[in-house]
Amino acid sequence: MKFIDKVKIYVEAGKGGDGVVAFRREAHVPKGGPSGGDGGKGGSIIFEATTSLSTLLDFRYHREYKARNGGNGMAKKMHGADASDMILKVPVGTVIYDEDTGKILADLTEDKQRAVIAKGGRGGRGNTRFATSRNPAPTICERGEPGIKYNLTCELKLLADVGLVGFPSVGKSTFLSVVTRAKPEIADYHFTTIVPNLGVVQAKDGRSFVMADLPGLIEGASQGKGLGHQFLRHIERCRVIVHIIDMGGTEGRDPYEDYLAINKELGDYKYRLLERPQVIIANKMDEVGAEENLKIFKEKLGDDIPVFPVIALIQEGVDMPLYAIADLLDKTPSFATEEEEVENSVLYKYESDDEIGFEIFNEGNGVWEVSGEKVERIVQMAALNSDDGIKRFAQKMRNIGLDDALRVAGVQQGDTIRILDFEFDFYE
Repeated sequence: MKFIDKVKIYVEAGKGGDGVVAFRREAHVPKGGPSGGDGGKGGSIIFEATTSLSTLLDFRYHREYKARNGGNGMAKKMHGADASDMILKVPVGTVIYDEDTGKILADLTEDKQRAVIAKGGRGGRGNTRFATSRNPAPTICERGEPGIKYNLTCELKLLADVGLVGFPSVGKSTFLSVVTRAKPEIADYHFTTIVPNLGVVQAKDGRSFVMADLPGLIEGASQGKGLGHQFLRHIERCRVIVHIIDMGGTEGRDPYEDYLAINKELGDYKYRLLERPQVIIANKMDEVGAEENLKIFKEKLGDDIPVFPVIALIQEGVDMPLYAIADLLDKTPSFATEEEEVENSVLYKYESDDEIGFEIFNEGNGVWEVSGEKVERIVQMAALNSDDGIKRFAQKMRNIGLDDALRVAGVQQGDTIRILDFEFDFYE
C-alpha cells in the first residue's frame, strides 16, 4: 500500500431546506391561517479517526466531498427532511487544517474520535413561524442556511511514543526489526526507508510502547532538503527521541559530528523538539575502531545523555536501552504543539456588541460592496420575492448597524450597495 500522509481536499456541508409560505385551504375553515413548514437541516461533514486505516490514500483520488441538502418545508406545517451527515474516516493521528487560514480544526488522536468540521445549514423557517397578533397572515419565510465550506489540508502525524533519528544507513530499520515485529525494508544503500515504519516494543519487564523508524535525516532537512518536513512532521508527537549513531564510522563520518548535525535539524524545526528527552544508541560496535570512537564520543558528550553500545544486527545489548526508554516515557508528558495565527487587514471593519463584523469596499462609480459572514448569511436566507421579505431584510440590516456604517464610509444617496449577487439602492 502506498503511504500518503498529506492531502488537500474540499468539503461542503449541505444547505438547509427552504421554509415555505402556505395557507390552509380546507373547506369550512374560512380563516385557516398560515401553515408553511420549516426546511430540514443540511448534512454535516464529520471526520472520524479509526485504527483500521494507516494512510490517507483514499483522499488522494477523491478530492471533493459534498453533503446532501435538507428537504424543503411543505404545507400543513410539515417539516422538510433532515439530510444525513457524511462521515469521512481517517487514520488515528490525523490533523485537519483550514488551508486558507492555517488554523487547526481538529486533531484526531483516539480511535472512533469524531469532529464536525463543516456544519450543515439549518432549515429556513416557514411563514407559520412569523405569525403575530399584528400580522396573523404573514407572507414571509426564510431560505435555508448555506452549509460551511472549507479547503482542507489533512496531515497524518504518527502516534509513536519514541522516534528513531539518525543519518541514512546507521541501522534504524535494523534496530526496529529486532525489538518489534515490524518488517521494514533493510538494504545497504541510503534512504532504504522512505516512509515511516511503526512497531510495538515489548520490554522484558512487561512495559510496552510504540516506536517509529523515521526516514534518514540530512543536513538542511528542517528547511525541506532531502525528505525534510516529510520526516520531521512525524516526530512532533514523540515523547522520547532516540539517536542511532554509526559508532563504527563506516562511511567515513565522525559520530559526534553526526549527533550535532541531527540535533541542529531538530532544533531548527518549529516544535521545540530539543526539549524532549533523548537516548543515544551506539550501533555497529562490531566495526573496527568502534570502541575508540565510543570513548571519544562520550568524552565530548559528557554525562547528560545516556549512551548504550549495541550490535543491532545480532541483537546484542538491545535490552538496556529499552528499559531506559520505558523509564523516560513513565515520567515524560505529551508535548503540545503551537500554531501561528495570521492576522488579516481590511479596508473598513465594523463590529457591534454582538461581534457582527463586515467590510465595506468602494468600487467606484457609486457602487459599494459589503462582505462579511453574518451579512452574507442574512442575504442568503432572506426571501426577497415579497414586500414583507424585503422589509424584514431592511430591518435586519438596520439592526446590525449597516446603515450607519455605510454613512460613515461615505455612501451617498442613490448609491448601489452589493452583497453577494443582491443589489439595492441606498436611500435615507
